[in-house]
Amino acid sequence: MEVLLLCLISIFGSVVAEQDERLPNKCEVCKYLTVELQATLDRSSRSKEVLEVGEVLDTGKRKRKIKYNTSETRLTEAVDNICEGILQYSVHAERPGSLRYSKGTSQTMATLKNLVNKGVKVELGIPFELWDEPSVEVADMKKQCETMLEEYEEVVEDWYFHHQEERLEGFLCQKHVLKTSEQECLEEEWKGDPGLKEAEPEAEPSGIGQGVGGKTHDAGEL
Repeated sequence: MEVLLLCLISIFGSVVAEQDERLPNKCEVCKYLTVELQATLDRSSRSKEVLEVGEVLDTGKRKRKIKYNTSETRLTEAVDNICEGILQYSVHAERPGSLRYSKGTSQTMATLKNLVNKGVKVELGIPFELWDEPSVEVADMKKQCETMLEEYEEVVEDWYFHHQEERLEGFLCQKHVLKTSEQECLEEEWKGDPGLKEAEPEAEPSGIGQGVGGKTHDAGEL
């Protein structure tokens, strides 16, 4: 049993170690920026709120009214802190390409936590309470997201006011941010993990883990 655990930890340790060696590329950043922004806008799309804008008249009323779901206010609220949502992602190193980024605990970390809960001591070089903190990759993606959003702010506004019949990912990423040779990740779609049993389906990525006998095993050195 201990030999089996050592093998499992060795495999997972290698996967975790790889996380610090691969930072997100421009395609991945743009892909998940649009995922987050589109999702936020979708949540507010059915609002029937009406905004009063312009100067207040002598009667106490404003000059005109506009629908919230077509207003600049809605876009501003959606864009504000949109890149903070990236910090909710985890690196699922067992998945290929851009699909490695998804919300929720990765299969790797879930398995490692399960081992810890069963009494296996697993050393990843960081305290257990920090295992759920954003990884280097995710923190870098958030930073790149903020830079990209600032650089292409006018493009996003143009899409919002004039081109919403097009997918945001296509309009922003394919037409403005990425070269044709950089767009490969946009074609990657999650089709589930073929290694999982049908009885235990894995959630779709949003929108892409006291040793036996008291011995401590280092997941990164086995």
